[in-house]
Amino acid sequence: MEEIHTDAAPASIGPFSQAIRDGDRIFVSGQGPVDPESGDVVSDDIGEQTAQTLDNVAAVLEAGGSSLDSVVKATVFVTDMANYDAINEVYGEYMSDPYPARSAVEVADLPIDIGVEIEVVAAVE
Repeated sequence: MEEIHTDAAPASIGPFSQAIRDGDRIFVSGQGPVDPESGDVVSDDIGEQTAQTLDNVAAVLEAGGSSLDSVVKATVFVTDMANYDAINEVYGEYMSDPYPARSAVEVADLPIDIGVEIEVVAAVE
């Protein structure tokens, strides 16, 4: 196993890595809509939050030698399933066909006050 870290995505807020490379797969920990430079949540708008979240996922994948094009599985955590369509709209702009396998789960809360968190598994390119 190899730890993956980049300053282009927010630092972990607990005892976990941004990602781990294990063989030809990268496991990216849940990323949220935090600006890596300021450390602030980017917006209250769920579309903007989703875009920043996927930018952060992409930065971690790039640091590990992969990209969003190589994601095979994604898990989307949302605090309000009423935002599902807005999240899907942005998600569809970032992911390419064939789309990764995916789960979407409504959660009562996330570690910080955000509306979306996304974790992925990707192939190393």
